[in-house]
Amino acid sequence: MLKVEKLTKRYGKRTVVDSLDFTGNKGEILGLLGPNGAGKSTTMNMLTGYIAPSSGSIILDDKDLTLPKNRKKVLIGYMPEIPPLYNDMTVAEFMKFDAELKGVKRACRKDAVSETIERCGVADVEKRLIKNLSKGYRQRVGFASAIIGDPELIILDEPTAGLDPRQIVNMREMILSLKKDHLVILSSHILSEVEEVCDHVLIISKGRLVLSDNTEHLLEEHDESLEDVFLELTEGDEEATVTDEGQASRYEDEEDIIDEDNIEELEKDVTELDHASTDTDVQEGEGKDR
Repeated sequence: MLKVEKLTKRYGKRTVVDSLDFTGNKGEILGLLGPNGAGKSTTMNMLTGYIAPSSGSIILDDKDLTLPKNRKKVLIGYMPEIPPLYNDMTVAEFMKFDAELKGVKRACRKDAVSETIERCGVADVEKRLIKNLSKGYRQRVGFASAIIGDPELIILDEPTAGLDPRQIVNMREMILSLKKDHLVILSSHILSEVEEVCDHVLIISKGRLVLSDNTEHLLEEHDESLEDVFLELTEGDEEATVTDEGQASRYEDEEDIIDEDNIEELEKDVTELDHASTDTDVQEGEGKDR
């Protein structure tokens, strides 16, 4: 079971994710929705341990994943929108490498790789270099990378982005096949996809959770499409993101926000580096003249 309580992320004075509370269980697919800049990517990055929360807790099977010591005890599968693949490896080489990174035992590694490659439909290209694969196959390899090692929690960020209709159907089938033995969190802008695949819907607006409901109940209760519900609950969210206090970054994915108080100090450091570089060039030039 996953239990998220008061999960918050701040960058300076800006709160990107504000006190999120939600739960999830094995056998469920949760749909994580929200406009660009609402806090979805930051939330997923905190769940995976890529970034640390400012406050709050992430409990998975009684282990608080905000504590580094517990991260080593739990395997989480993550597929970002653009999967990080090693282009100069073959599919088989990459999967073996990934299995080793995920801590799959040596005795089980060969079987785990073979089963995952077969399950994700990339057996016919396992000897090809990843850089020579189509978009659809690259997404499948990214999906395989997320599920190898049999993680308890699998997080998928826009898994069908850029795929054609047939590839989307195939990806949906693979996602649904995970449901029995895993908890899956799916983030997507394709709301029809969420309606078909997800058991529960979470909608984030301006960093806050504005809706958490069973998908079937949600559609019956509102007597309208998920798109209508989404637009109603997130009205004005995009405008608020764009005008956010004149910050250097307007999106949640950009972590390095520069405070105005530090600008003069940064400019001073850059000037000193420029002078140092110029002095070095002059000295080298004089040495050559001699």
